[in-house]
Amino acid sequence: MTIQYLAELAGTYFFAISGVLAIDDKDRNWFGATFTGFVTAIGGGSLRDILLGSHPLIWIDDIYFLYAILLGVVTSLVFFNWVLKLRKTMILFDMAGIALFTIVGVEKSLSLGVRPEIAALMGVFTAVMGGVIRDTLTNKTPIIFSKEVYATACLAGAILYLILESSVSRVENFLLSAGLIVLIRILVIRFNIELPSLKAKQ
Repeated sequence: MTIQYLAELAGTYFFAISGVLAIDDKDRNWFGATFTGFVTAIGGGSLRDILLGSHPLIWIDDIYFLYAILLGVVTSLVFFNWVLKLRKTMILFDMAGIALFTIVGVEKSLSLGVRPEIAALMGVFTAVMGGVIRDTLTNKTPIIFSKEVYATACLAGAILYLILESSVSRVENFLLSAGLIVLIRILVIRFNIELPSLKAKQ
């Protein structure tokens, strides 16, 4: 098992949890929670593979990804009250998911022979599109359309990975680049940092 494979399994698990937790208490039911967790977990990676022409999609080809989703859903439903005790739980799981998925997306894209610039974009797509689908299904404005530093953090991590690719080991690069994404997200949440808004001049 490679670090890319393990990271994508872990990211799938974390995103499944974030999908389940995104459903409001009044609307929560096991089927809706499972469906939302599933599409959140597979959305970004599926879009990446479709755009890159990589078939079959990874969750269709490898049953362990379905197991990771199932484990994430079960974790959320069975231990729901305990999970909610964690401060800003959904943000924490989402943060872990986007960090892992960004770098996995970059690595897989590079392995398929695309240019580094495209690989960086595919890393961002892998990370954020599951959340876009999750927020759309739960009738929320997707976070990438807000002023919050989200996709930008993923892009920074992807660029760092490309810069360090030839100078450090793969594991070190993975940890440093994913760590940068997590660090940026922690800082922007802690200090309420936002991107400038685009407003038409009167």
